Amino acid sequence: MSSATALRRLLEGPKLIMAPGAPDALTARLIEQAGFPAAYMTGFGATATLIGCPDVGLLTQTEMTTHARNIVRAVSIPVIADADTGYGGPANVERTVKEYLQAGVAAIHLEDQILPKRCGHMAGIKLVPDDDMLRRLECALAARGDDDLVIIGRTDALAAVGLEEAIRRARRYREAGVDLVFVDAIKRIDDARAVAQAVEGPLMMSVVEGNETATLTPDAIEQMGFALALYPLSALLTAAGAIRDVLAALKESGTTNALADGMLTYAEFSEVVRLDRFRELDSRFGTG
Repeated sequence: MSSATALRRLLEGPKLIMAPGAPDALTARLIEQAGFPAAYMTGFGATATLIGCPDVGLLTQTEMTTHARNIVRAVSIPVIADADTGYGGPANVERTVKEYLQAGVAAIHLEDQILPKRCGHMAGIKLVPDDDMLRRLECALAARGDDDLVIIGRTDALAAVGLEEAIRRARRYREAGVDLVFVDAIKRIDDARAVAQAVEGPLMMSVVEGNETATLTPDAIEQMGFALALYPLSALLTAAGAIRDVLAALKESGTTNALADGMLTYAEFSEVVRLDRFRELDSRFGTG
């Protein structure tokens, strides 16, 4: 069974799919080991971990698809990937779909921003006309062919223009035939309810710490009518905070003893990266 087929089966079920954000392959493995059914390759996290910069459209298509491929190889659960705007015109969109297919991701989302795009929670977002976005989605669907890849139509209109336009666009993207619709940057619970009530079919939402929607339980999100919830920044922000704190402690006191209880041991980390598997390979096939 392909990862896309596995994700489709999850989407057919009654329960909300929770997909924490994986900025890198190590985090994806931790997500899988924690028991989540899917992981989300966040463009925000990819940009931060690969080049230490904000998500303002700096990574290229090949950088993103290579990153996705590494994450997919690290886990057995479906990976949902950020595909930004498709990285150009129809030929670029087609290639983007093909490259993500080869990377083995289960789903991609395409957004209606102009190039260069930026994180959906940032100011200054500019949108393409919705007719242009419809052609972008239709091109992606045609490029998918008979493959099971889940294609998600994302609109950033909520932050850029407002709720009414976001709902209007989301309805149009649904009519284009995408598998899921994603209104990004929903911060208020009332807006989440309004989107769920106004847009038919499977919906995805992003839950970001600091927003009102972060107080919602999975049951509450499910009851609203959402099929998939991304938690794109939870692991990344936690990891960055922990790294900052341990480095501050090391600089100030010369040791990390005060924070040792919050660290994995070397043995525990070895389990995360599956060191035993490589030792077994050496034992079976090594020349030593």
